[in-house]
Amino acid sequence: MNRPVPGALRTVTGDLPMTSVYGPALAHEHLVLDLDTRGDGAAVLDPGRHAAAVTAELAGLREKSGLSLVVELTCRGMGRDAETLARISRDAQVAVVAATGWYYQPFHTPEIADADVDELAGTLVREIEDGIGTTGIRPGVLGEIGSHGDVPTAPEAKVLRAAARAATATGLSVATHAQLGRGGPAQLELLTAEGLPAHRVSIGHQDLLDDPGIHRELAAEGAYVAFDTVGKTSYQSDSTRLRLLLSLLDAGHADRILLSCDISRHGYLRGEGGQGYGHLFDNFLPHLSEAGADEDLLDLLTRRNTLRFLTGVGEEH
Repeated sequence: MNRPVPGALRTVTGDLPMTSVYGPALAHEHLVLDLDTRGDGAAVLDPGRHAAAVTAELAGLREKSGLSLVVELTCRGMGRDAETLARISRDAQVAVVAATGWYYQPFHTPEIADADVDELAGTLVREIEDGIGTTGIRPGVLGEIGSHGDVPTAPEAKVLRAAARAATATGLSVATHAQLGRGGPAQLELLTAEGLPAHRVSIGHQDLLDDPGIHRELAAEGAYVAFDTVGKTSYQSDSTRLRLLLSLLDAGHADRILLSCDISRHGYLRGEGGQGYGHLFDNFLPHLSEAGADEDLLDLLTRRNTLRFLTGVGEEH
C-alpha cells in the first residue's frame, strides 16, 4: 500500500512536506466544478471559462495574504478536473490537494446503486493509489462526502462507510458535506464505527447550523468542525458565523476548527462581483481579530489545523 509519507501532503503537483506550508490554507474550496442541475450554468466553475479568473484570485491571495494551500473538495460526479487543478496550482504557485469520493445523493454516480461498501471502497483506494483517470494525479483527501438531513439515506450511508474504509486503508482524511449543517453527529458515528479516528474527520458546513451544542459535541469527540461557507450571506450572516465561532473558541476547541469560503459557482468570484476566495482573509478574520484573536490563534485556525487534519501529525491520540 502506497501511503503518504508521514507529515507530507499529497498535492496535485506531488508530495509536499507540511513544514513547507508557511502561510494560511483554505480548507474547503472548489476551483473546478459542475453542479448545474437547472441548465443555467450558475453552479459551475468551468475549466475553459473560469480557470484564468480562479488562478488570478489565488495568485493575488498568495501575494497579499500568503495563501499557501487550497483543499479542493470537488469529487466524483461534481465536475472534477485534475489536470486543470494542476495547471491552476502551478500558475498560481499555490499548493492544491485534490479529492475523491462521492457528494450527497442527488449527485451520486451510477456505480453507487449496485456496488456494496467494499466495492466502493476499492474504487476509492484504486484512485488514491493509481491517480484520477489517466492523469497520474492522486487525491490527498476524501471529500466532500455528502449527506442531507439529520440521518444519511441508505446510499449516502454506504458512501460514508466506503470513504471511511478507504481512508483507513490509505492514511487519508475525510471531509464531509452536511447539507445546511445538518446530520454531522450521524456522519461522525458512521465514519468512526468503521474504525476511522475522529481526528481524521472534518464535518462540513457547521457555520450554517445555529446550534453551538452540536459544534461542541463534534469537537469534544475529536472531529474537526468546519466553518467553511464564510461569506455566503444568502445562507447565513457572517455575524452569526462569528458568534458561533466565538462560542466554540470559548468552549476550548480552537484546535478543532477549520475555515474556508466554499466558492461553488462562478458568480462568487471576485471578478464577477462576488465575495471571492479572499473574503475569509479580507473581511471575516479582521472581525475575529477585533473580538480578541491574536496572530497565533489566527495561524492555528487558518494553517496548523488544516495541516493536522490532512496528515494526522501532531494529534495526541
